[in-house]
Amino acid sequence: PVTLVESESKGHEKGACTDAKSSKKGLFELADCGTVFLDEIGDMNMSMQAKLLRMLEEKTFKRVGGVKDIKVDVRVVSATNQELVKAMSEGKFRKDLYYRLQVVPIFLPHLRERGRDILLLANHFIEYFNRECLKNVRGISKEAEQILLSHYWP
Repeated sequence: PVTLVESESKGHEKGACTDAKSSKKGLFELADCGTVFLDEIGDMNMSMQAKLLRMLEEKTFKRVGGVKDIKVDVRVVSATNQELVKAMSEGKFRKDLYYRLQVVPIFLPHLRERGRDILLLANHFIEYFNRECLKNVRGISKEAEQILLSHYWP
């Protein structure tokens, strides 16, 4: 819900809503001089997009229920599986926010388009879980490799 997104990102003052029994810093305030990752930005509603844009442009915001401006300096990294250009043309995503976020785009092709990367990922996870679970799995068989390589990865 928009109210939850706003409260989580900007924080809230005591009494601002039913569950606000004390003041709480939001993610942007906590990340001051750091980075905020916004996942699935393409699903954000227009009202919150406008608030986010204003926050990014002015580098200030007020907590929900607050009256004091809070100044922050954050880097924003965002991700989405939406086609934002299409969403903009349909009026579902703000063009000004898109251009504010579209500074260094990183396009990651689907796994099915990256072929042998699946073997790199499989080996990474084998090493990771060997460490985490104190195991000694040495790899996967050639047959398992072929199964992974031939899968469509929808």
